[in-house]
Amino acid sequence: MLTSIRPDRDAVVLAVSGLLGGLLLWLLGLHTQGGHPFSAPWVTLVPLTAMAAAELLRRNAPRTALTVGALALVADQFTRGSLATILMFTDVMYAAVLYGTPAASRRLPVATLLVTVASTIGFLAWFRKPEALLIGLVIGLVSFIPALTGVSVRSHRTAAEAARLAAAQTARLAEMDRTQAVIAERARMARELHDMVAGHLSAVAIHSTAALSIDEPETSRNALKVIRENSVEGLAEMRRLIGLLREGGQDDAPVAAPTLAALDTLIEQTNANGASGGLVCTLEDTRDPGADALPTPVELAAYRIVQESLTNALKHAAPGPVVVRLGRAGELLTVEVTSVFGSRTGPTAPGSGAGLVGMRERVALLGGAFGAGAEPGRDGAKIWRVRAELPVREREMRE
Repeated sequence: MLTSIRPDRDAVVLAVSGLLGGLLLWLLGLHTQGGHPFSAPWVTLVPLTAMAAAELLRRNAPRTALTVGALALVADQFTRGSLATILMFTDVMYAAVLYGTPAASRRLPVATLLVTVASTIGFLAWFRKPEALLIGLVIGLVSFIPALTGVSVRSHRTAAEAARLAAAQTARLAEMDRTQAVIAERARMARELHDMVAGHLSAVAIHSTAALSIDEPETSRNALKVIRENSVEGLAEMRRLIGLLREGGQDDAPVAAPTLAALDTLIEQTNANGASGGLVCTLEDTRDPGADALPTPVELAAYRIVQESLTNALKHAAPGPVVVRLGRAGELLTVEVTSVFGSRTGPTAPGSGAGLVGMRERVALLGGAFGAGAEPGRDGAKIWRVRAELPVREREMRE
């Protein structure tokens, strides 16, 4: 408790300076008035010392300092007076407004203004001379002006603190936005990497397993051929992604994103990779050939959905047809991939579930609808259906 009321260095300097200045004026015999009840020179030192003590409390206990200072100033008026006492009181008043409570900082300027006006009117009515206005002026300079200065400085400090807090809040929000942007970019990179490489690696895994389990030269040769093709294509896709991520690359030419026009090649590749598992992939495109071109994000999302669906069919589907259907109804592009649901003999590849998550995220980013699951087929057998509806208008995608 004693540490909390310990005066700071500025308060000590002001108190010592004021006390020493008042002693010097007292030794020189310089006073502000004369002919008062307590005219002995030494009496002037009493309010001077009390005012110096109030200076020590100016910051830690501003209300107490103002009370002691006001009493010392009143007592000084009954002595020969000291200019140092008056000057120290102005600092005590200033500190009371600056370091006091918010209520005190609002009330003191109003109170000192009222005291100044009332004192001016009172002395003018008492003396009935214009010179009485000078007394009111001195009272205003000693009380109201320091209080007004304290209000101004406190307002500037409050505004500066508010600006600092706002800047800190802005920095925190910017950091949060940066973190979210990094997370979103990492998720996008993960989707692209999975969609580009998963199909090739699945084909490699299935055909390598077949080559190891079937001891036939022709089967092994065909499996190795498929493995080599998928390895080369997978490496090419990987290099393309690395080229996109590399900063300051020498090749500044933009890399074209895959579109639905490349589905024929994708389906041919799926038929080659899935022939050993009894998969037959076909494309049914019911879109109007003269329809407007699709936005690039829609083309990329539709292509990746078909690519990932075919990869899942290659890993999990039972022997049978795999049908890719494209259609457009109004402002919606529909993408549907169906395959036979069930188990099959022969080698398979494990799944992680990341493919469905990635497809769902792609559709959600465009504001579309996505669904995937097993359902009854026409001939009673179950089929696995992946269906996505993508808005083709740019306005809807932004919403």
